[in-house]
Amino acid sequence: MNSPSQHSTDSLALPTAPRVSSPTSRSETASAKPVSTLSVFDAVIIMVGIVIGIGIFRTPSIVAANVNSEWAFIMVWVAGGLVTLMGALCYAELSAAHPHAGGEYHFLSRAYGRPVAMLFGWARGTVIQTGAIAGVAFVLGDYVSQLFPLGRYGPALYAALAVMLFTGINVIGTAQSKTLQVVVTLIEIGALAAVILFGLFGSPAETAPATPTAPTETAALGVAMIFVLLTFGGWNEAAYLTGELKDAPRNIAKVLVAGTLILVILYVLANVALLSILGLDGLRSSDAVAADMMRRVAGGTGEIVVTLAIIVAAVSTLNATIFTGARVFYAMAQDLSVMRWMGVWNGRGKTPANGQLVQGAIALTLIAMGAVTRDGFKAMVDYTAPVFWGFLLLIGLAVFVLRWRHPGRELPYRVPLYPITPIVFCLTCLYMLYASTLHTGAAAWVGIAVLAAGTPLLLLRNKAVEPTVAADPSDDNAH
Repeated sequence: MNSPSQHSTDSLALPTAPRVSSPTSRSETASAKPVSTLSVFDAVIIMVGIVIGIGIFRTPSIVAANVNSEWAFIMVWVAGGLVTLMGALCYAELSAAHPHAGGEYHFLSRAYGRPVAMLFGWARGTVIQTGAIAGVAFVLGDYVSQLFPLGRYGPALYAALAVMLFTGINVIGTAQSKTLQVVVTLIEIGALAAVILFGLFGSPAETAPATPTAPTETAALGVAMIFVLLTFGGWNEAAYLTGELKDAPRNIAKVLVAGTLILVILYVLANVALLSILGLDGLRSSDAVAADMMRRVAGGTGEIVVTLAIIVAAVSTLNATIFTGARVFYAMAQDLSVMRWMGVWNGRGKTPANGQLVQGAIALTLIAMGAVTRDGFKAMVDYTAPVFWGFLLLIGLAVFVLRWRHPGRELPYRVPLYPITPIVFCLTCLYMLYASTLHTGAAAWVGIAVLAAGTPLLLLRNKAVEPTVAADPSDDNAH
């Protein structure tokens, strides 16, 4: 699914910027750090809220166009869920053994050294996370514009306003953002459950029109899997909650496994429901599968309801992605003195406020860029995909690297069926990296170029700090 120019952050480094981080005293701010306030329920809600978004309302038609039977359509969603579960199990081992608010940044740092982690931090801040935020914001803007049109640039205006609004909520503090996420995600799951119930137990008001089917020889199962895994995308964001999750070494595995199983069940049921009303041909010919399904089952009112549900889904995903995104700035600032002000943790709001503001500014830059393209959402997907899958491959390999680096360490959680599970996950990531460069547009190469533009940061890293990979394994619990 779920994903700027390299000088964007430079223009934001104003002399007054550090003052934004907290109105508290200097000593309180300096000593502030992540606090374990999130329960397992909170973290599962955030994880599910990140993943269940606009993908399930957009990708089923693309998946249907690339399979040759209804059975294959359902099985590709099940297979995508299994791959996602394998990735979640790998992340569970890494997160339980190395809990930290920096999440993937911390894993990469311990496995390969600070240079690789810093390059990931740059990629996440300028390509992966900010691209995902902009992409979700574009979908939110598209659907709000259907209800309240503002002209050609209406979707981009709504997208920009949404990023500013939810960045502001997250800057105010973790508690406020968490409460919003719980409420919105529960509404979102309820809306998706309604679609499932209407699809499984309702009957269409009209017969699905006959449409040409895709010839069997053109079916591309690999392309279908790309979009299935895109729809499942975002589960890895749970790694960034370990610095704020209560008893993280014991509970992070519960969060990842429970969240993934909930997602697999909901997605498979949703696609069975869509298939039962629209059929495979109806799915292939639809650009808005959930709206078309509800129109046939419940008429125009159903179509309006599902449009509102999609808006709620986009709000949920946007808020949760903004919530976890700036945590990487907290970790990266520990290794890069020039970025230290972006890692300041707001003791009163319990959030990396400066990092949130920088993240929001970069996302707004991307929205401005996407506004001049034909499809801002597609441009953001293309922009983020190769960089995302490349680093996810490195994180999967980190399971092997860290076991080899610390052979005697007692692991709170071990990935089942090792080494088969991480091998399958890594091979999937490798294929997705290949496919994302082969099947995406020019924006993919722009994302790779922005990644390369971050390499000079490696020359500015704080050499006074010992490389993280050399640290004693026992220091991982110090957030």
